[in-house]
Formats: sequence, structure tokens, C-alpha cells
Amino acid sequence: GTGLFNAMSNLMMAGSIVTMRGRKFDPVELLDTIDQLAVNSMSIVGDAFAKPILRALDAEPTRWSLASLRVIISSGVMFAAETKAGLLRHNERLIMVDALGSSEAIGMAQNTTTADGSAKTATFQLGPRTKVLTEDGREVMPGSGELGRVALRGHTPIGYYKDPEKSAKTFVVFDGVRWSIPGDWASVDADGTVQLLGRGSQCINTGGEKVYPEEVEEVLKLHPDVADAAVVGLPDDRFGQAITALVEPLPNRTIDEAGIIAHVKTHLAAYKAPKRVVEVETVGRAGNGKLDYKALTERAAKALG
Repeated sequence: GTGLFNAMSNLMMAGSIVTMRGRKFDPVELLDTIDQLAVNSMSIVGDAFAKPILRALDAEPTRWSLASLRVIISSGVMFAAETKAGLLRHNERLIMVDALGSSEAIGMAQNTTTADGSAKTATFQLGPRTKVLTEDGREVMPGSGELGRVALRGHTPIGYYKDPEKSAKTFVVFDGVRWSIPGDWASVDADGTVQLLGRGSQCINTGGEKVYPEEVEEVLKLHPDVADAAVVGLPDDRFGQAITALVEPLPNRTIDEAGIIAHVKTHLAAYKAPKRVVEVETVGRAGNGKLDYKALTERAAKALG
């Protein structure tokens, strides 16, 4: 969706669209293309694309010129502050727009990072038609500490094709106002800034506590041996669900389970740390950068017996 919308916007302004020849994302091919064709802006899927790009740049910092690139627009996957800061080291003129939205709710919120400001992870300014609502339709007040789902009103879809049940869950009417609520949970800081937690459908209930996989995944990817990571919940007699991490190591690195768990505990509350860590060759992101959590849960269960 993000790539299509930005492509259409460029075409309407008499711009041109550049697509790569490869069928899979390759950071070297991308950087070659930017350098050779003087690309001005690009759309990516958060850290799923940005981290490999940054690793390539760090490995060969003088190979490519990014002088033409001014704007990076990201959506769909968390875009970490550390990754944004790393990209700015290679091009301090970058403007990075982290957009929160979906096909059901376009333009809910965004965050803009430049060299003049501090980079943040999963922190957004709400759009004029966006609120954070509790499940019973109340607005989450700034600084309350209450959690809610990000909701958009206005021009929203009629529903999902031939899926009235899913339509009823996503497109909800509160006090006569129709909202599109895809399922992203968040809190609201005292200054009105929204802290995104993750998609509710993937939430893990462990020992009575709710843990959002995206939050743990971002911390795992900060470990110096980790290329990518996914977090799922496996059935557990004691906790209900046990947080389990599938970790893809960087080339020529190995994963130390105890070290990974300790790393998470230094950044998050102990109950959010994985109980087990499974090393995998790849977490298997799709071409759009998304994870298949159902398949990953099955992989983790099989690996741990």
C-alpha cells in the first residue's frame, strides 16, 4: 500500500518511478540503483529493509553516493531509532517519515526524523482524524497510562469483501461516529505523543501480562549478533503462553541463548524476556517485509519438541 500510494503521488507530480530488477530485496542492488539513477526518495518496510541497508553502508561506506536521496518513507514494520541514526551518519540531509497506517486506515499518524532532531522508535503524532480508543469507545486521555487501539474516522472503506465478521470487528461505530480500527494498540503520553505497542492479534498473554512481540523483537535486533528476530507465544502450563524468540544471526555469528535473554532483560521488564531462544537460518520475511507469525509459531514448537 505505502509503495503504491507514494508511486501514484510521484506520478501525479510528473515524477518517475524506479523499480529494481530483483525479485527479492537486495540492499546492494538498491544502493546501486540509488547511486546510478540519482533517486530522490524511496519507500521501505521499516527495519526489515533499513537494517540490511545500514549494514551494507557500514561495511562499504565509500562505495555509494547517497547525495541525491532526500526522503525515506517507511511503514508496516518498526523503524528503530538506532537505525535512523545510523542512516543519518551516511547522509545527514535525509528526511525519514515513519508512517502509521494500513489499507483500512490511511494516514493515522506519523513521525519525522532529521539530523536536527532526535530519532525515536514507534513514537507518532496523531493525524487530525485519529484517536486512541478503548474497546468500549472511550478516548484514551494523554498521560493516563491507559491502553487503547488507534482509530481513524472519516473516509474509510465500506468493509472487507465477503467477510462481514471481520468488517464488523474493524469498522466500528461509537456514538454515531464510524471508526476504522485495524488493531494497533498504543498509549498516549502527556504531550499527546502516541507510543505504539503492536498489533493486538499477535499479543502474547504470559502469566497474566500482555506482551507485544514487536517490542521484544526491536530489543533483540539491537544485540550485536542478531540480524533479525521474531517473537511468538507457545503454550505453557505455568504461564499460559511462554515468550519464545526465533533469532537469525548475522553471518559468522552464533547465538548464545542465555546472553540473548539477559540482553532483553537489560532493556525491558523481566517478564517480557523470552523463556527460550531458537536459532534459525532466517525468520522468513515475505517480500513486503512482514512476518508469518502462524508459521513461525509452528516452527518454534517443532524446534523445541
